[in-house]
Amino acid sequence: MFNQELQKLGAEHSAIRELFEYAIKRKKEIGEENVFDFSLGNPNVPAPACVTEELLRLINEMPPEKLHAYSSSAGIQEVRAAIAQYIENSFGVPMSEDLICMTCGASASLVSVLSALVLPGEEVILPAPYFPEYTVFIGQSGGKMVPVPTDEKFHLDLSAIERAITEKTKAILINSPNNPTGAVYTRGELEGLAALLERVNRTRQEPIFLLSDEPYRELCYGEKPTFPPTVYPHTVVMYSFSKVISLPGERIGYVAVPPACYHAQDLFHAVRGAARHHGFVCAPTLFQRVVAHCQGMTSDLEIYRRNRDLLYGALTDMGYSCTVPEGAFFLFVKALEQDAKAFCARAKRHELLLVPSDSFGTKGYVRISYCVKRETIERSLPAFRALIQEYNG
Repeated sequence: MFNQELQKLGAEHSAIRELFEYAIKRKKEIGEENVFDFSLGNPNVPAPACVTEELLRLINEMPPEKLHAYSSSAGIQEVRAAIAQYIENSFGVPMSEDLICMTCGASASLVSVLSALVLPGEEVILPAPYFPEYTVFIGQSGGKMVPVPTDEKFHLDLSAIERAITEKTKAILINSPNNPTGAVYTRGELEGLAALLERVNRTRQEPIFLLSDEPYRELCYGEKPTFPPTVYPHTVVMYSFSKVISLPGERIGYVAVPPACYHAQDLFHAVRGAARHHGFVCAPTLFQRVVAHCQGMTSDLEIYRRNRDLLYGALTDMGYSCTVPEGAFFLFVKALEQDAKAFCARAKRHELLLVPSDSFGTKGYVRISYCVKRETIERSLPAFRALIQEYNG
């Protein structure tokens, strides 16, 4: 009949998407202004002007048959060259256009890299909380996911990582700024991780790879995050333009393999082969050209900062417990009971749509996506107050 594993996966809805679909239905029933949908990390800030300007220029100046034509499987050469140059100029890391592969967003990057790198039975260490789809992406490669806890502020626990390393460890997958916590790993902790890996590598034939998933790279409220290849050579970078320039629906990103990475050319060929194997051939060519022109640009990220400050300040004043997000656009809040799913069900009765932390690999929290209109946050505050009052009696 059908592939039973994939049929089951298709029939299951992620907690995030299920809430998003419920929100659409509920808004039609009682009015959009009465539903407080904090489920999906869908940027609500317009793309920067360079996106529209470049789109119009391309449409007006380039022949359609060329504009919409296939590119090579790895992407348009001048686009990859622009990205390589941007990485070199911004981070001081040598990069070759011949080691960059344009992808259909970060998800395609992750699937391609994990498929290329991880052999059946090999292990990928994953600091928790983590993006739920990592479970699917690692599983499709035949690899084994090994979650490790982070510290009380959701930063790397190097002791826990060291204890989790075995002879089967192939890679460590990090995400900074982090979804769902907003944590931004410091240079010091990444240098500590690099030192740990280098020490372990001396006992191995091949190094442990560091996989850096970076869809929120520029979306920080303090210092910009450290570019991991500057501290550890065996790093593969997976980037998406979805969040920082508000292009989630265009599915455009890239994989970058630094030349200093172990067997970089062979790994890159494996990534291209994996993309071909999964049908991720030729990322959208129109938006390849657009993002090449918009390197380093961002949407108005100050809007997210103001949303963060409003929501964090209001909730902590009410008595909720949460850590200040250092980046991304998520607030990770302690649930008011041990069962986060039960807490979210109770919040739903107040039209508050929050994502329980269970699927993020951590119990007892909820994720709130504050990439919404400010008025939505303002209107939601009485509902949050009523919810906590229920628990306080």
